[in-house]
Amino acid sequence: MHLEPYFPPAKPSLENLNAICLHGNGRPRFPASSISSSHYGYFHRAGTAVNRVEVWFSECCQKGVTYGCQQIVCCAKQAWETALSLFCFEEYSAMTSAHECCEKQGEERWNCFERQAPNPTFQPLSGYRAPIVPLDMIFTWDPNTC
Repeated sequence: MHLEPYFPPAKPSLENLNAICLHGNGRPRFPASSISSSHYGYFHRAGTAVNRVEVWFSECCQKGVTYGCQQIVCCAKQAWETALSLFCFEEYSAMTSAHECCEKQGEERWNCFERQAPNPTFQPLSGYRAPIVPLDMIFTWDPNTC
């Protein structure tokens, strides 16, 4: 499984929300065992970001059903920003050159990641079923920020 077609994940919106919620198990996950040790650094960080955002999107879709689409999008955006913020923090912690979007601040950072997203419509892979990938942290959605 190649990471390039899936990182960075696209920014959630009303336009791609159905695909985010309906096809989550059809998009790749990247367990540590799937990443070559020769590519461990950046690929591990990017794969972890994809894993986080996909699991957190699933949580937003499940929890948000009672709140409606606008709240699900709000939750998913928080999850997306949190996952990519953690990715950038880990990029800078690695003592290598950071991803170019991480060098930007605020809305410029999010716009950069959004422009680079190779799958903005969150389409699944045909015949693929995502494995369960344990995460290293829990995402907590704050509905009061919506």
